[in-house]
Amino acid sequence: MSSFRFIHAADLHLGSPFQGLAMKDVAIAEMFIEASRKAFSALVDQAVERKVDFFIVAGDVYDGDWKDNKIGLFFNREVARLERAGIPVFLLKGNHDAESVITKTITLPKNVSEFPVNKPGTFKLEHLKVGLHGQGFAERSAVENLALAYPKPEPGWFNIGVLHTSLTGREPHAPYAPCSVEDLRSRGYDYWALGHVHDFEIVSTDPLVVFPGNLQGRSIREQGAKGAVLVTVEDGRISYERIITDHARFGELALEIAPDDDVLMILRRIEARLESIAGDMQDRPLALRIRLTGQSRLRNEITARPADFRDEVQAACHRSHADIWLEKLEMRLDPISVGAALPTDILGLESLIPSGAFPPELLADAETKIAEIASRLPGGIGAGELPLGDDAAALLAEARDLLLSRAAKAG
Repeated sequence: MSSFRFIHAADLHLGSPFQGLAMKDVAIAEMFIEASRKAFSALVDQAVERKVDFFIVAGDVYDGDWKDNKIGLFFNREVARLERAGIPVFLLKGNHDAESVITKTITLPKNVSEFPVNKPGTFKLEHLKVGLHGQGFAERSAVENLALAYPKPEPGWFNIGVLHTSLTGREPHAPYAPCSVEDLRSRGYDYWALGHVHDFEIVSTDPLVVFPGNLQGRSIREQGAKGAVLVTVEDGRISYERIITDHARFGELALEIAPDDDVLMILRRIEARLESIAGDMQDRPLALRIRLTGQSRLRNEITARPADFRDEVQAACHRSHADIWLEKLEMRLDPISVGAALPTDILGLESLIPSGAFPPELLADAETKIAEIASRLPGGIGAGELPLGDDAAALLAEARDLLLSRAAKAG
């Protein structure tokens, strides 16, 4: 068996609108959109520099249907660089770029081969004795076990299965093309190049089954280093290494404040915690979620003017590092009693507004209103699962706290 190297990538999600960030700050969203493109360009750079023999993308090149041809032109430009370097590319359609989803097209270079979507197909690299087997998605939702229909391995060759799948389940990813490791193992292949799950994971070592993760984090749920996998085969032995490509990251900071902390002390506590975070950024912009907990005598004052306090926290982030951006400020503060009770319920609001979980009918009504607002947002900003950046319960809780805090201040 010959020796060769290839790159296994997945879930590029080119064209992702980063709607959660866009709702808060369009400039930050644009920074992450650009980071997604830079991540793929960086991976192409690595492929050319390392002179890999071929390049696999196991689904979700795009994030959804194109508004225009810009993202298609970008992808064409990058894979054309691979063509000029003599590197073939093998693409498989996932749920985000299924046959039924992407309606626009750009003619891609001749080095690009795309797996069929109606049945499994095989591409052969005769000079390397490598067979690549795969089937893309015809529809966005693929509920059948595609792996069981994959063809038998090419005898004496190195066989690679390419599949966009959730396997037996990987929360919060939708259960697409479900199958087990035993299903994959039954095909007799040497390597399985998977996509769909955005975290790097070595699922199995016999055979080697890999989720490379996505190239660039897209939300606060996708933290840490992101990239692809470089696979080396020498005399039948397989080794791998991660190639980190992300150009911006998400992070979280949880801080419990003291009851008597004033605003300046809270900001100092935040800056002290940001020192280590700033040191680990490795020249990447960071979208940071900060969660404040504890009892605070300033709770009503802060909650009544959330925008002003958020700006102060953002300023504290920038004092620590120019590229720390506040993705969200969560204030889960409890009030403390100081002297006589304040007339916080002079309008009877606390008896009208639920203090615990919201009733189902109120949540349903709020979700309807959120959907109406999202449908009017420009540029696909409201297209994601959380178009306003939070679910209905969180938004209602924020509104409740704001109303009661302002009522207390007025009283």
